[in-house]
Amino acid sequence: MTALNDLNALQASIAESVLGQDRVIRQILLGLLANGHLLLESLPGLAKTRTVKALARHLDAKMSRIQFTPDLLPSDITGAEVLHQVDGHNQIRFQPGPLFGNLILADEINRAPAKVQAALLEAMEERQITVAGASHPLPELFIVVATQNPIEQEGTYPLPEAQMDRFLMKVLLDYPSADNESQVLRLLREEEQAVAAHAVQGFTLAQEVIFAARHEVSAIQVSPTIDRYLIDLINATRHPADYDPDLARWISLGASPRGGIGLDRCARADAWLQGQAFVTPDNVRAVAHPVLRHRLQLSYDAVADGVSADQVLDRLLDTVAIPA
Repeated sequence: MTALNDLNALQASIAESVLGQDRVIRQILLGLLANGHLLLESLPGLAKTRTVKALARHLDAKMSRIQFTPDLLPSDITGAEVLHQVDGHNQIRFQPGPLFGNLILADEINRAPAKVQAALLEAMEERQITVAGASHPLPELFIVVATQNPIEQEGTYPLPEAQMDRFLMKVLLDYPSADNESQVLRLLREEEQAVAAHAVQGFTLAQEVIFAARHEVSAIQVSPTIDRYLIDLINATRHPADYDPDLARWISLGASPRGGIGLDRCARADAWLQGQAFVTPDNVRAVAHPVLRHRLQLSYDAVADGVSADQVLDRLLDTVAIPA
């Protein structure tokens, strides 16, 4: 099988466990291919954690789940130097924490204090952990999938813009349809029976396939015209008055250069998943919302008008000209 067939099989396997969230599963795979971190946001009970667990179950990778709480310490996630006795002699050795895994589920990340979020920031950006002046590299396959609840504000520490910008995509989960919810009930009953029968795990994807797929994604062609379109979209968030008066009222702060880099990487991954050899404007538009929605700072006018970041992006995509 080719890497593309393997990734399609992975997507199908996850979809069998997480019903009605095909768009979310695809965006998570885009993040995996683009080697970026993801922020999942939804109301309680919409399968954020289940989706990440389903991904980990079908990957030949180590998953670490970190439950973020207000009393969490940086050493609880990074690890710390611990005193050991070896042959009667005391030795201080570094004991790795749960961040030294391949797939990190940062559950309810906005409940962690600033120091813990700062420690996570280094891991996400530098792919390493620094403890007592020594740097410890993280595994080659390393992706943080964080979850947060948008309605529970008590006891939370909203993520600063600098940390939000480190996430490649912000993925929103919505309620499933009535048909899908009915299928969920049947699926859970079947899973209960499978657990009782000690059913064997099925499809598993090797890490080497992910690395091979990323290599193929890096070879996807991007024309100068598409580059211009990417830059125009990013500039429209920074200088909205040049494009539309409503955008000028709604956008207080535009996307950083990471926004353009994220658009490029995710558009190439989207093109690869569709079997294309080059990026089209449709690939860029397909990933614009998850890549940019968390990088825009909306104005008070937008809040007063009840305008969301996705609605702003809808207007932006309608306004910025698509290259011929």
